Amino acid sequence: MTKQELICGEERAKLPPMKPKVGDTAPEFLATVVDGEGVTQVSLSDLRGERVVLVFYPKDNTPGCTIQACSLREHWSEILGKARIFGVSADSVASHRKFITKRNLPYPLIADEDKKIVTAYGVWVQKSMMGKKFMGIERSTFVIGVDGKIEAVLEKVSPLSHTEQLAKIIG
Repeated sequence: MTKQELICGEERAKLPPMKPKVGDTAPEFLATVVDGEGVTQVSLSDLRGERVVLVFYPKDNTPGCTIQACSLREHWSEILGKARIFGVSADSVASHRKFITKRNLPYPLIADEDKKIVTAYGVWVQKSMMGKKFMGIERSTFVIGVDGKIEAVLEKVSPLSHTEQLAKIIG
């Protein structure tokens, strides 16, 4: 048992959710989605019956995130039709629109401004840079099967190798 599983009651409620593992039911969400066409709402239950990939990344238009996003764009023809792919960050709808337009991204981005989705998937974590601690999104990807169960989790992925790893998983 993990430490989190041993803690109960009020103390457990204060802990962040555990990251879903392969075989777990994926956490449900209702999200604001931005794509080249506009803004819509989608829930995971709306996508049941389809394979879904959630690509969690820290921030629009930053070097690592741009490398990762553009790599997905460049290999889009290899990925298209194998899963519904969504980028997920805590950036605003306006920021996502700019990112999609500037980088010509072919896939939609989820604006998780209230951080409910990143929290539910256990990727809103404490990070540190140059000795300073702060909260942020851990670059991770979840592949969700047609049955709503987690098929694969890629944690702390490198922006340079992410697309290759994902392509191998979704075949």
